[in-house]
Amino acid sequence: MAGADQESGQVPVQDDPMAEKFASSHHETHGNDGVVSPSEESGNEDDGSVSDNDRARQAQRQRTTSFANTSRVVPRAKRRGLFGRFAIIPEIESPYDYTNGTKWAITAVIALAAAAAPMGSGIFYPALPQMAVDLNTTTTITNLTVAMYMLAMSIFPLWWSSFSETLGRRTIYLVSFSLFVVFSVLSAISVNISMLIIMRILGGGASASVQAVGAGTIADIWMPAERGKAMGIFYLGPLTGPLFAPIIGGALTQAFSWRATMWFLTIYGGVMVLMIFFCLPETLAKRKKLSPLPSPNAAASPFSQLQRVTTAQSVKQAGAAFRRFFVDPLQVLVYLRYPAVLITVYSASICFCSLFVLNISISSSFDKPPYDFSTIIVGLLYLPPSLGYVVASVIGGRWIDYIMAREAKKANRYDGEGKLIFLPEDRMRENMWLAATMYPGALIWYGWSAERGLPWIVPCIANFFFGCGSMLVFGACTTMLTEFMPQRSSSGVAVNNFVRNIFSCVGGIVAQPLINAMGNGWLCTMIGLLAWTTGNLAIWALRKRGPAWRVKMDQGVSAKSR
Repeated sequence: MAGADQESGQVPVQDDPMAEKFASSHHETHGNDGVVSPSEESGNEDDGSVSDNDRARQAQRQRTTSFANTSRVVPRAKRRGLFGRFAIIPEIESPYDYTNGTKWAITAVIALAAAAAPMGSGIFYPALPQMAVDLNTTTTITNLTVAMYMLAMSIFPLWWSSFSETLGRRTIYLVSFSLFVVFSVLSAISVNISMLIIMRILGGGASASVQAVGAGTIADIWMPAERGKAMGIFYLGPLTGPLFAPIIGGALTQAFSWRATMWFLTIYGGVMVLMIFFCLPETLAKRKKLSPLPSPNAAASPFSQLQRVTTAQSVKQAGAAFRRFFVDPLQVLVYLRYPAVLITVYSASICFCSLFVLNISISSSFDKPPYDFSTIIVGLLYLPPSLGYVVASVIGGRWIDYIMAREAKKANRYDGEGKLIFLPEDRMRENMWLAATMYPGALIWYGWSAERGLPWIVPCIANFFFGCGSMLVFGACTTMLTEFMPQRSSSGVAVNNFVRNIFSCVGGIVAQPLINAMGNGWLCTMIGLLAWTTGNLAIWALRKRGPAWRVKMDQGVSAKSR
C-alpha cells in the first residue's frame, strides 16, 4: 500500500525511466550476488589490454537466455538449490534481470503454492460430520484435525523462514511440498482419528513454508518500484484457496468420501512439486553461511589441535548449530514486548479466532434441521464470507491509501523533496472503526439467524459483511506491522502469523463444545462483544499512544541492532 511504500522508501513507479535507471545501476553493483563468475575465478590472470568489465560483458553475451534481459546464466553445474540443474527456467546472476514474462511465471507458481496451506484447512469443513461417523468419534474431536493443522501453520513458518536464508528458497519449497504429499497420503489412509490428527499436524507444517518464504521470493525478483502489483498477485493464492476449498471439499465428500479431500491435496501437492522442480530456479541473491568458529592455534602441536577440535570446538559448534536452528527462529517473538506490535497483533488475532468459530459453526449447523443441506451445499455456504474478503481486499486497499494521503495532507507532513510522510497510526481511522464494529455485528447477526432457523439467505448476508469487516482488519494490521518495523517487516508478519494461528487453533477447539452447550446465538454474541470491545479499545490506544510507542520501539530496535 502507499503507506508501506512510502515508509520503506519503496515508491510505486510504473513505466518510469528513473526506475529503469535505478535497475541498471543495481545490476552494475549487485549483478553477481551469490554467484562467482569465471572472470572472478581466474583472478588476475590474462589481464592484458582487456578490462574486467569488458570480459564480463563478453561473458554475458556468450551465455544469455530468452528468460532474462542481460544477466548471465549460471552454468548448470553451479546452479544452487536442490536439483537446480534440472530447472527449465535457469538461474541467472541477477534475479532482477529476468524478463517480465519470466517473473510473472515465477510469481504464478508461488501464488499457486501459497494456496495449498489455507486450502488444506478449508477443504475439511464440509467433511467433518462424515469423518466423525467413519472414524467412530465425535465432531469435537474431528475439529482437532483443523485446529491442530492451524497450530502447525503458526509454528513451522518460523523455521522455514530461518532455513531458507541458509539453504535457499528452492530447496525449502521442494522439501516442504514433498513432505506435504507424503503426509497427505498418510492422512488419506488413516485408520483412526489419532493417526489423522498427527498427519494433519505434519502436513500443515509442511504446507506453511510458502507463508514464510513466498514473499521473499517475490522480493528477490521484482524491483521495489514493481513489487506492489506482484505482491497483490501473490496474495491471490492464499485468498482463493479458502474461496474454493469448501466447495471442492463438499463435492468430493458427497461424491466419494472425506478421504477424497486428502487425495485431492495429494494430487495438488504433487503438481506443485513438479512445477517447482521445473519452473522455479533459486532466486536468493546470496546464501548466508554459518559463521566460522575460531580456528585452533596454528602454533599448537597436531595432537593438541586435534584435542581442541574434538572437545571444546565440537561443543561450540553444536551450541552454535542448536542456537541457529532452534533458538534464533523464535527470537522474532520478542517484538511482542512492544505495545504497538502487541496490540496490533491482538486486533488481527481476535478477528482470526472469530473467523474460525464461524467456519466451525457453518459446518455443524447447516447439515442439521431445520436446514438439512447436503455436503456440497454446505460447502457453497462458505462463498459469502470469501466474496466479502475479495471485495474488501479490492476496495479496502484504495480506501486506506486515500485515508493515508488525506491525513498526511491535513497534518502538512512533507519531507524535503515535497513528498507526503505517512505514519502507521493513520491507518486507524474511520476504516478501522467501521471494520471493528462490522465483523462483530455480523457475527452476532449470523449466530441468532442460524439459531432461529431463519432462511439461509439471512445468515449468508451476515457472513458477507463478516468477510468484508474482517478483511479490512487483516489488511490494515498486516500493513501497520510492516510499517512499525520497516527494516524487519518479515519479522512483524511472522509474529502476526504465529499468534493469530494460535488464536484460530483455540477457536477451532472450543467452538463445537460451546455450540453444543450454549447454541450459536449466545456463543456468537459472547465472541462478538469481546471482539467489539477489545477491538475498539485497541484502536483508541493506538490512536492515542501509538506515536510515542513507535518512537520508543524504534529506539529499542536500533539499540539492539548496534
